[in-house]
Amino acid sequence: MRQTLTRVVDLKKDLQLIHKNIQDYPVYTFLNSNSQEQGKKDVYSKYDLLAGIDVIDTLKVEGNSFDALENFQSAQKDWLFGYLSYELKDEVEKLRSENADRIHFPPIHFFRPRYVLRVSENRLSLDFLPEHNSKAEAQTFLEKLFQEHPIAMENKSAISISAVVDENKYLDNIKKIKEHIQRGDIYEMNYCTEFYGTAKDINPVELYERMNALSPMPFSAFYRLNEFYALCASPERYLAKRDRKIISQPIKGTARRGKTESEDKIIAEALFNDPKEQAENVMIVDLVRNDLSRTAMKGTVKVEELFGISTFRRLHQMISTVSSELKPELHPVDAIRTSFPMGSMTGAPKIRAMELIEEFEESKRGLYSGSIGYFDPAGDFDFNVVIRSILYNKNNSVLSFMVGSAITINADPEKEYHECLLKAESMQGSFAF
Repeated sequence: MRQTLTRVVDLKKDLQLIHKNIQDYPVYTFLNSNSQEQGKKDVYSKYDLLAGIDVIDTLKVEGNSFDALENFQSAQKDWLFGYLSYELKDEVEKLRSENADRIHFPPIHFFRPRYVLRVSENRLSLDFLPEHNSKAEAQTFLEKLFQEHPIAMENKSAISISAVVDENKYLDNIKKIKEHIQRGDIYEMNYCTEFYGTAKDINPVELYERMNALSPMPFSAFYRLNEFYALCASPERYLAKRDRKIISQPIKGTARRGKTESEDKIIAEALFNDPKEQAENVMIVDLVRNDLSRTAMKGTVKVEELFGISTFRRLHQMISTVSSELKPELHPVDAIRTSFPMGSMTGAPKIRAMELIEEFEESKRGLYSGSIGYFDPAGDFDFNVVIRSILYNKNNSVLSFMVGSAITINADPEKEYHECLLKAESMQGSFAF
């Protein structure tokens, strides 16, 4: 049983300081909801900040990863932090990928942390296990979190980024994908492309903090696994569990912010009423409803909100909320196993869309389109969608990010291409110093 120390914190000032002071741990997860920046309250969020630091036990996979995770969670019944890469699709469906992988993240990683930091409003709780650390050791650790510890970037030069797919190839792929839609193979497909470069001796923590300052998203995450780093500015929840309730909140539909309050309101209303965006959103909502029905008690799958508009610092998003009640005989991991990967990053029908993703994309997605999150001791969980993220492998100095969009019958290839370039420029803005 974990014991707890508490302390009052200043959300605006202390969270970045805490992150800087845990950066030397070889394994940790830092989940920041940026709650003060959100215009719409997340009723399913429990924490302003949640972090798992250092390792007591690590998931060992022999055979199926989801079976291993279920056994690990059942045995520990403690806090677990981890991620699921998109490549786990091969374990839930008969799929495989021969595409290039420049980052080489392991397909899954979960760990039981030595310390858990929970911040709600202005109160921090530090949970520790007395059989592993004394109260005095935990108190010393807590005090070190608030020591001033300025850091500087180790490399001030710009990072050169290259696109894996050029414009002609991209446009040709979109035309071919639309041919599959016209034939009825799929209705929608999320098509992504990779940008990558070499980045020696960068400081991932400062890069993340710069990215988070530019785009303070509700499912922001920093994940360090030794020399692998994930820097995530995600606005999207993949799946959460609260008691027996399962919640998924797929995003389809994006619009820029206006320069004035009146223009901003007009843009948000136009997004809400846009037939194309609504059509894309409802396709994924139907897919999510189907996924949740596989583990739901009869009659409990429902759409709590359709075409909800959430406003963030730099954009508006159309977000729908689908929920269900998990069958009592099922394990929490079953809800993840039967809905992974998330529909918003695949397409409809899901399996055929994933087959075509492998055909038309030239890079393995790896952790991109996967999920980062946690289990609490009661078995509740919360996992994001890894989008708008930078992945970095310090071993080979490769930095990578992917961008993409939903392709439907009405997609304009050139507009989709320029949307991807815009998203890529936004990502590059985080490390153009």
